[in-house]
Amino acid sequence: MIELDRFDKALLREVQIDNQIPARVLAERVGLSTSAVLRRLRRLRGEKIIAADIAIVSPETLGVPVSIHVLVSINQGSRTYADFSRKIQRRPEVRQASYVTGGADFVLHLQVESMNAYAAFTKEMFHDDPTVAEYRTFVAMREVVGPGSRSHGG
Repeated sequence: MIELDRFDKALLREVQIDNQIPARVLAERVGLSTSAVLRRLRRLRGEKIIAADIAIVSPETLGVPVSIHVLVSINQGSRTYADFSRKIQRRPEVRQASYVTGGADFVLHLQVESMNAYAAFTKEMFHDDPTVAEYRTFVAMREVVGPGSRSHGG
């Protein structure tokens, strides 16, 4: 287990919101020198505590403004969860997917261009697949917390 002190945790909170903040600004915010911030960030990346530095692109810019969350239940036995996982990994509409406990087997986050595009996706991925027992769709009205919103959880 890697020990994180209060400075590491403060740095992680800051870079989760914006990983492009200059080291001198981070240093001011967390109370360290610029060289100490750079050293700590290098260590946090090297130890994979910071798993990736990514850009979150506006879905509207990419032509996929509709955000949909889907709970999917798989019929037991006819296809494995691994097979379904591989199937959804090949689809560009699927931005995130988690195998979960509870009332469903998977939670999918999709970005699509329109409800017509989602209808085509559901036909191919769910209706035409006898191993999918059921699915429930939740269309996002707006993001409240997250990378596309003004306030971020921390």
